[in-house]
Amino acid sequence: MIKRTLYFGNPTYLNMRNAQLVVHLPEVVKNDDLPESFKREAQATIPIEDIGVIVLDHKQITITHGLLEALLANNVAVITCDSSRMPIGLLLPLSGNTLQSERFNAQIEASLPLRKQLWQQTIQCKIENQAHVLKTMRGAVVKNMLVWAGDVKSGDSDNLEARAAAYYWKNMFPQIPNFTRGREGVPPNNLLNYGYAILRAVVARALVGSGLLPTFGIHHHNRYNAYCLADDIMEPYRPFVDKLVVEITDSGVDYTDLTKELKAQLLTIPVLDVEINEQRSPLMIAVSFTTASLAKCYMGENRKIAYPNFVEMEK
Repeated sequence: MIKRTLYFGNPTYLNMRNAQLVVHLPEVVKNDDLPESFKREAQATIPIEDIGVIVLDHKQITITHGLLEALLANNVAVITCDSSRMPIGLLLPLSGNTLQSERFNAQIEASLPLRKQLWQQTIQCKIENQAHVLKTMRGAVVKNMLVWAGDVKSGDSDNLEARAAAYYWKNMFPQIPNFTRGREGVPPNNLLNYGYAILRAVVARALVGSGLLPTFGIHHHNRYNAYCLADDIMEPYRPFVDKLVVEITDSGVDYTDLTKELKAQLLTIPVLDVEINEQRSPLMIAVSFTTASLAKCYMGENRKIAYPNFVEMEK
């Protein structure tokens, strides 16, 4: 079942009652002139089992410890935002799978050749998906990118990921002179940053659910990064975010500021349609297939990660 993504961007009280997340608006709760029956009717409730991701984007949000405990017990990714209203923190459960210890050991003991093969598969799929976006959204020549995807060696020793990225970003936003992709870059980097943060949370949540350590990566290794594996596995999914951002920028809307309306569009990332295992699926479900297949690779039960493509009708 596809899980819901909830966004809270105003002062809000969040607690739990009868396995339901209960949303209270402070102006209603504090108004002594309103009858209690009206206050109860003004509350919104959502079953916790239906939630996958929660975004907390206001300094005056109050959330109870009991609710946090229930959210984590149901493997909900809780994202907190900073003063600039960009995601800054991610809260995940410590235990998300009954075979967690066994899979942790297999993940940590994975051989270097296996990790290099998994990274090869990851980059091949990423470049292929980038080529799809570039061709369908910009009508660009992508024969070179498809050749690069086919030429990726074990561990991407020739760094074809970087070569493809240079060509990809050069042609993605032709309306912006000399556009470069970077966290501190000009818009629509702001949209990309936000979209990738949502995607990262979805992937990290799925990794925990598959009994894997989000910290211990295939390729990314940074002592300051708690989500190296999430950053690895999300690579082939990034083009789905890119395509959504291109659609936003091409719509003519002002995207210099990350408004609530733009955030609402980016929060649809978990339900974007993808194709995986020759079936159409929401992105959040597909990520779970990917992480489950990765766990099987670590356990020696499989040799290939299940990664997504764009749905057949869009090709």
